[in-house]
Amino acid sequence: MLLQILYWIFLLCVSPVLLVATILTASVTIVLSAMGLGRWAGYVFPHLWAKLFCILTLVKVTVKGRENIEKDTSYVFVCNHQGAYDIFAVYGYLNHQFRWMMKRALEKIPLVGYSCKVSGHIMVDTSSPSATKLTMERAERQLSGGMSLVVFPEGARTWDGKMRRFKRGAYMLAVEFGLPVVPITIDGSFDVMPRFKKIPHWGHIVLTIHRPIEPVDGKHDLASVMDESYRLIHEALPERQK
Repeated sequence: MLLQILYWIFLLCVSPVLLVATILTASVTIVLSAMGLGRWAGYVFPHLWAKLFCILTLVKVTVKGRENIEKDTSYVFVCNHQGAYDIFAVYGYLNHQFRWMMKRALEKIPLVGYSCKVSGHIMVDTSSPSATKLTMERAERQLSGGMSLVVFPEGARTWDGKMRRFKRGAYMLAVEFGLPVVPITIDGSFDVMPRFKKIPHWGHIVLTIHRPIEPVDGKHDLASVMDESYRLIHEALPERQK
C-alpha cells in the first residue's frame, strides 16, 4: 500500500510534464505538417512522446521478434487491445514508421485529434460509399515507401483482459492493397491500465512481433488471414488472458 501511495505522489509530480509534452507534441506536429513535413513529424515526435510517457510512469516495454520485420517494407500490423498503454508501447517501441487506422470520431479530441488528421493517420469514414472510397484513396497514398499501418481488430479495449473477436473491417486495407499482415501480441498492458481505470500502475509490457502473413499471388484470403493472425496473437498470451 505504501508503494502505491508513493507511486500516486510520483504521478502527481510528473503529470504536468506529460501534459506539456502532449501539447507540445501535437502543436509541433500540426505546424510541421502544415509545412509539408507531416510524414516525418507525424511519427518522430509522437514516438518520443510515447517513450517519455512510459519512462515517466515507470512502465518498462520489451520487444521480441523485431527481426521479423524490415525497415523499408509496408505492413499492416494487427494487435490485441488490452488497455490505454497499447498506444504508448507500440508508438514508442515498435521503431517502424507507421500510421494508425482510427475512427473518424477521434478527430474531435482537442488538439491531438487534429494533429493526427493533418499528419496522415487513416481516419475511417464508412458513412457512405463515396466516403469509404475517399478513405481508401487516402490510405493508398499513405501506405507507400515503407509506411505501415497499425490497427486493433478487436475495435475496442478488452474489459477482462481476454481477447475479443476480430472485426473484418480492420483488414480491409491489407486485403485491398495486398500488404503483409504482421500480428503483434501485447501482454501486460491490461495490468498497467485497463479501460475501467483512470490512473496507470507501474509494470512491464511485452510486444511480440510475429512473422508476416504474406499475400498469395498478391492477394489475401480474408477469412484465413483473420484466423491466422488471431491464432498467433492468442497463442503468445499467458493462460490467464486466453
